[in-house]
Amino acid sequence: MLSDYVKSADWAKEKHVPVIDCPETVEAGKPVAVTVTVGKEIPHPNTPGHFIAWASLHFVPAGAKLSVELARCEFSAHGAGTAEGAAPAVVTEPVLTAVFTPTVPGTLYATAYCNIHGLWESEKAFALK
Repeated sequence: MLSDYVKSADWAKEKHVPVIDCPETVEAGKPVAVTVTVGKEIPHPNTPGHFIAWASLHFVPAGAKLSVELARCEFSAHGAGTAEGAAPAVVTEPVLTAVFTPTVPGTLYATAYCNIHGLWESEKAFALK
């Protein structure tokens, strides 16, 4: 199973864990901004040789058996515009923000893929006011 290869850890101690930032309680029917950051406490290096390739954000409504993908971001500038032997001209920081409008409580799941260290995940539940 793929789940055997998905890693998780305390995001304050591991630079690969996607951190989900959103309120603990949200208002039903109102838009909510959610930010996913890889390397929030310990920065991920994001170099041409070691980078976060993509991150995704899923929502599982309370009691549901399926997830809904809210957002997916490909981080594609891993030293783009760099002349051979020169320092990277630009690298993409692994941060995505999505806005969604929940009508029920549930759990957000974030995944991120490092080209060297594989697939990482985290989760965060929220309640409704």
